[in-house]
Amino acid sequence: VRLHSHDVRYGSGSGQQSVTGVSAADDGNSYWRVRGRTAAVCERGTPVRCGQAIRLTHLGTGRNLHSHRFASPLSGNQEVSAFGEAGEGDYLDDWTVVCSGTYWVRDSEVRFQHTSTDVFLSVTGEQYGRPIHGQKEVHGMAASSQNNYWKVMEGIFMQPSEVFKAEQYHAEL
Repeated sequence: VRLHSHDVRYGSGSGQQSVTGVSAADDGNSYWRVRGRTAAVCERGTPVRCGQAIRLTHLGTGRNLHSHRFASPLSGNQEVSAFGEAGEGDYLDDWTVVCSGTYWVRDSEVRFQHTSTDVFLSVTGEQYGRPIHGQKEVHGMAASSQNNYWKVMEGIFMQPSEVFKAEQYHAEL
């Protein structure tokens, strides 16, 4: 599924903007911007390191992927929501990129682990009814599993900076 959000709030828990999973490939509400963690500078085009903390900001609403110790509505796991305004939020918007190698590579699977509560961004089979019928619950799970691998499907990709290219291909004599 694709990580999705729109300005529909949870009817329980935090009451914040819902985050769900959808299968539609042409969904305009499934676009997220990768940014530096809260209060960190992250220059456009800089590669994301495995183990680096980031924020994912929903393009349609400007809210950040967020988690906290509220129970998710369907499974009772940890709620994942969208929070903040115009990309500004708080430390609970920070997620660590868990991947193999040195950098998050475009076509590889990654996990996102919440920096404050250590849960993994996950999706399983639980589906909502009204008003977001058929969308799957996205939540935080304590253990890593097949349900918490994510992959970038499309978007705007920046060419690596010259510094990165030199670092990647530099060989000592």
